[in-house]
Amino acid sequence: MKFILRENISTLGDAGDIVTVAAGYARNYLLPRGLAAKANEGNVRQLQHEKHQIFLRQEKAKREALKLAKELKEISVTIRRQVGEEDRIFGSVNARDIAEELRGEGYKFHRRQITMDDSVKKLGVYDCEVKLHPEVSATVKVWVVSE
Repeated sequence: MKFILRENISTLGDAGDIVTVAAGYARNYLLPRGLAAKANEGNVRQLQHEKHQIFLRQEKAKREALKLAKELKEISVTIRRQVGEEDRIFGSVNARDIAEELRGEGYKFHRRQITMDDSVKKLGVYDCEVKLHPEVSATVKVWVVSE
């Protein structure tokens, strides 16, 4: 019998997949737990409609992320720190500091969206990557200057 999976099942497939299973397995395991629905014409049409809606939402989010990436390419962030010997700063500059500075510029990002190569411990200009979408990221210049 053919069924549409409502949740990911490691032995069968992912949510939305149409799978063929034994009648007893479906009757005794999948249906009582709400893990699958019978693949009749109406349910298949509904599944296709839901997949299309999800695709459209993802494409819209990607377009918005690309637009934001263009804006962020123009942005640079300045972080002021106290400096010791040899232009080494006290402490370091991390993703949280950059997120706070971007928030001051009007952009809201979580610190986990921001990645840097290493922790910043000296004055200079650094590039950090901001993950906007699973397929889109932008690079922001970070200037670390002395107070």
